[in-house]
Amino acid sequence: MNKTFAMTLLRMLIGWHFLYEGLYKLVQANGWSAEGYLRTSQWFAAPLFHKIAATPWLLKTVDLMNMWGLTLIGLALVIGVLIRPAAFFGFVLLAFYYVAQPPFLAPSADGHFLWIDRNAVEAAAMLAVMLAPSYGLGSSLTALFRTVFKSRTGDGRQVASPSRRELLMSLSSLPVVGAFGFAFLRKHGPVWERENLKAKADAVTSATLKAFDFSDIKDLKKPIDKYGQIGNLKVSRMYLGGNLIGGWAHARDLIYVDKLVKAYHSDWRVFRTFRMAEACGINTIMCHPSINRVVNDYWKKEGGKIQYIADCASDNLPEIIKRAIDGGAHACYIQGGIMDGLVKDGKFDQIQQGLDLIRQNKLPAGLGGHKLETIQGCVDKGILPDFWVKTLHQTNYWSARPGSPQRDNIWCTNPEETIAYMEKLEQPWIAFKILAAGALKPQDAFPYSFKSGADFICVGMYDFQVVENVNLVNTVLDAKIERKRPWRA
Repeated sequence: MNKTFAMTLLRMLIGWHFLYEGLYKLVQANGWSAEGYLRTSQWFAAPLFHKIAATPWLLKTVDLMNMWGLTLIGLALVIGVLIRPAAFFGFVLLAFYYVAQPPFLAPSADGHFLWIDRNAVEAAAMLAVMLAPSYGLGSSLTALFRTVFKSRTGDGRQVASPSRRELLMSLSSLPVVGAFGFAFLRKHGPVWERENLKAKADAVTSATLKAFDFSDIKDLKKPIDKYGQIGNLKVSRMYLGGNLIGGWAHARDLIYVDKLVKAYHSDWRVFRTFRMAEACGINTIMCHPSINRVVNDYWKKEGGKIQYIADCASDNLPEIIKRAIDGGAHACYIQGGIMDGLVKDGKFDQIQQGLDLIRQNKLPAGLGGHKLETIQGCVDKGILPDFWVKTLHQTNYWSARPGSPQRDNIWCTNPEETIAYMEKLEQPWIAFKILAAGALKPQDAFPYSFKSGADFICVGMYDFQVVENVNLVNTVLDAKIERKRPWRA
């Protein structure tokens, strides 16, 4: 009896997880898709998964099978109806997940132990649910029905009725379903409430969400196919910047924007941004270790593989570097603002110690800088990183106010001198702040950055900007770029 109770509890726990994953995908405001998950598959079945991702009707079918499959399997396991078929199909679904994204090809060691990950553990548990008995509402109600309407079988044998204990244990699934529904509505109810409010709006102006149009994954012309090398990392020519996701928004005098950006970037929105980026060929994000948690959740919960370059900004360099490495960073660099201060104060020993610490952990080590003098100071001292992270943008936008004492919002005050100096350096160069925090259009900034010698560009973008930016950067990279500085990656 105790074993049956334990198996019932295990079945309900797995069912709860499946039900949540299914409903979570169903209610996402902008839709969920397995496209990024399938596009980034690398194992033996990768050609099949890539074909599905590239075929709209197949992808739509797989998305619906995932969303409704998870939901119905989860509901069946929680309630205890059709237990064996539900467990069997759950096992098959988990097997597909494992084959699509096996843990030994994952980008982070967190969340799995060599060949074993959550999918493998739950698949084994599904086998146990199929083979071992548990209390279920379906079997108990069937037995009760037979007892009431047919006291004897055709061969004269007495039909056993379920005991009161068995009925109570089977009915225990009902309050579990109620608790799940209450918890889910508390967490995700605002999504439905927002849709309801939109549907009952008293008036609609031209600046509403309904009138907001942007490029989605269906508008992608092709994923990025131009990559470079930093150390042992193969990285896309355009990175995803982490400032917006972390809530660090440069908005000049609009002091509320940081809070607005943080409110927008809930976990599911960040996951959607990462998924779209990966589906579009962007395989790297550059961000501060303070968002380690959401990056790791994306790897573990969503099966993502996006690489993570850590922006190590802190007065305590050893601590922030260790934090980044423990969070699964694939490369680290000392952030530009921190570097500006260290060089100004002549603390080159701290810079060298930071580089040494990163390299001791066998990761590519970089140095950042907002000021050109920061890069020059390190070169003069013979402190050379594996890659540079230097600002680059034009100063022909209105808020730069060239020649005015009120000039502000400039992160690269001398772009021509920067271009000329960086041309001589042999290490790869990641250019950032290329849009001057939104003051410049990508149509101008992308070609300017690559023509000026940048090997990679780091661009902060919202989910609804990813496809448009990728289409643009592909146009730039596919054209013949005239640049004096050779590609250093």
